[in-house]
Amino acid sequence: MNINEILDKTHPINASSKIKLCECFEEVSLQKNHLIIRSNKVEKNIYFIKKGIARTFSNFDDNEVTIAFGEEGDTIISLKSYILYQKGYENIELLEDCELYKISVTKLQNLFSTDIDIANWGRKFAEQELIKAEQRFISNQLGTATERYLELIKKHPTLLQRVSLGLIASYLGITQVSLSRIRANIT
Repeated sequence: MNINEILDKTHPINASSKIKLCECFEEVSLQKNHLIIRSNKVEKNIYFIKKGIARTFSNFDDNEVTIAFGEEGDTIISLKSYILYQKGYENIELLEDCELYKISVTKLQNLFSTDIDIANWGRKFAEQELIKAEQRFISNQLGTATERYLELIKKHPTLLQRVSLGLIASYLGITQVSLSRIRANIT
């Protein structure tokens, strides 16, 4: 997915503003297993996935708990760092070799202060990221493991071919045995 498609998916932006914004992105390629965002650190960049997949996780009681997955077109971000300039709680690991678009938060904030179209795009971007976080929270609090599994494969249909079942079970908050039972009952 190219940067124009990613930006348009968030919010339409006029051509001259889009050119200014696109000029601030850098394309980077990173290898599988790279930890692109680390917990307890203020992250100074935002990434958009051109190609590849990533997972967000945190450590709780000496266990890694997968919080989210991102694939082509999705964002790699520490919201706490982005909004509050504070250390984030999450780690984000690349699960495949990835091609990414990278932009510094400082450059983006400078564009927000000088271009209303880019500022409006940034507002919509932040709103969408917060809604995604809220949806994950509500799903994890209210949905059954089966409902969360069905929602996951609905939103990310190729995920099962790209991610280990152990990570999917971690995301759902269940064991791999329970995940196998859910999958058997569905098929």
